[in-house]
Amino acid sequence: MRVSDTLRRGMDRDAKLDALAARRMRVAGALTAAVVVVYFGFILLIAYAKPLLASLLRPGLSLGILLGALVIVISWLLTWLYVRWANRHYDPALDELRE
Repeated sequence: MRVSDTLRRGMDRDAKLDALAARRMRVAGALTAAVVVVYFGFILLIAYAKPLLASLLRPGLSLGILLGALVIVISWLLTWLYVRWANRHYDPALDELRE
C-alpha cells in the first residue's frame, strides 16, 4: 500500500469523525434546548402565573404539582432518547471508525 492511500484513508476517517461529532452535537443541542425550554417555562409559570398553578385539579393535586412532576418525567424521557440514539447510532458508528 502506498503512503498516499494511507493518508487518504486517514483523511476520510477524520472527515467521518468530524461529521459524527457534528451530528452528536446537533442531537445533544436539540435535547438540551428542549430541557431548557421545559425547565424555564415551568419557572416562568411559577413567577408569573401563581394563581393558575394553584388551581386544584382534584383534592390534593394542583396544576403546579402536576406540571412539576411532568418536568421531571420529561427530562427523564429526553435523557432516555439520547441514550437510545447514542446506543443505536453514535456508538456503532464510532466503533466502525475505530476499526
